[in-house]
Amino acid sequence: MRVFGWILMTVFALLTGFFIVQYMVVSPAEMSLYAVLLAIAVVGMVFVYVRTFRGRKVMTLAGLLALACLFGGFVLANAVFLGQTEVRTLPVVSRIDGGDGHEAVLYFTHGEPPGYSAMPWIETMRELDRDNVPFVPWLVRPIFFSTVRNEYFEAGGSAHNKLHGVFLDDLRRTMPEEEANGTRFYLAFLDSNPRPDEMTIRAINDGASKIIVLEVFITESTHTLAGKEMVAGVHPEDYGVEVCYTSALWDSECLQEMWVETANEMTCGVDKSKVGVLLVGHGQPTEWEEIYPTQNQQESQYRQGIREKLIADGFAPRHVVLGWMEFQEPTITDAAKELGELGVEKILVFSVSLSADSIHSEVEVPAAIENAELPGAIAVEYVGQYCDHPLAIQALVEKIAACQE
Repeated sequence: MRVFGWILMTVFALLTGFFIVQYMVVSPAEMSLYAVLLAIAVVGMVFVYVRTFRGRKVMTLAGLLALACLFGGFVLANAVFLGQTEVRTLPVVSRIDGGDGHEAVLYFTHGEPPGYSAMPWIETMRELDRDNVPFVPWLVRPIFFSTVRNEYFEAGGSAHNKLHGVFLDDLRRTMPEEEANGTRFYLAFLDSNPRPDEMTIRAINDGASKIIVLEVFITESTHTLAGKEMVAGVHPEDYGVEVCYTSALWDSECLQEMWVETANEMTCGVDKSKVGVLLVGHGQPTEWEEIYPTQNQQESQYRQGIREKLIADGFAPRHVVLGWMEFQEPTITDAAKELGELGVEKILVFSVSLSADSIHSEVEVPAAIENAELPGAIAVEYVGQYCDHPLAIQALVEKIAACQE
């Protein structure tokens, strides 16, 4: 009977560790199921332990075994979870002829699942690990995913992808009529479906003779490289299709001017000398600077261009500061504290590298500002996207035009 108790406790302990991970990482719809399973495993483990084992030595040994098995179940579940890969079925290239001569614009941006999804972050972690970039330690990564899921709860989901659909419609309407009439538009995401490879195939099947990949990113980075690899993997040249990639938006005067115009609209009667502007960049790990040397450099030049234009427009130089979301210094919190100590009455927080509202802009950036513990008299306003502004759409039109020359 006691042997059976050892076996039963071992099983319950393993299941407890396994279900702890599952509860922390699964979708909200599955949380209740795994909460119940976890409760059953815990109760079963404790019940067997209390009813089966007697004596200090035996109970100590059984307790240590239970902890070891719980840890083993945790590690196993974590390995299974982080080792999963996304299975996607691509359409088949069905075109035989050389196309009908029209251009296709593949609007390619980051993307963010509307609801909590672990896969984008699993793939990001895999990339960080491959490049030896320190991130969240492997063993505690389930806690990270639980935090991301909570951020989705707090934000009520993400409208990021839907907003880009709206921006694409704005782009289509803004294009010169003679170009827009003969052009077909496709929306593709890096971290959400549909991906660039799928939409490249659809453009080929629709008869496109040229595909313009519009990179709706601020910098040339891991993101733009991943998009190029996906498109190249379809081998569009085998079907007589020319591909042109637009450059990233970091050098767009039009986009930089947009932030100046936005800042002026948001002062709302407060003298510019009393307004602080925090230009938030995303940032990349220093370990990536040798692999992707342009990303931090371009993002810094882009924000510096915005800063110079704001100062030229009358904003105080000391009141226009830069902060980073991740990996770089100063942090958003430190930059906000700096502004708070300068006696400003209003702070405009511009997430200048984000194309559309996201979990970053809706949850993480405000949380970082809150950590600065600014005086209550300072008003804080946020802008978490650039693509909803006509000048930003015009910047995209100009990038497309450069591929048509």
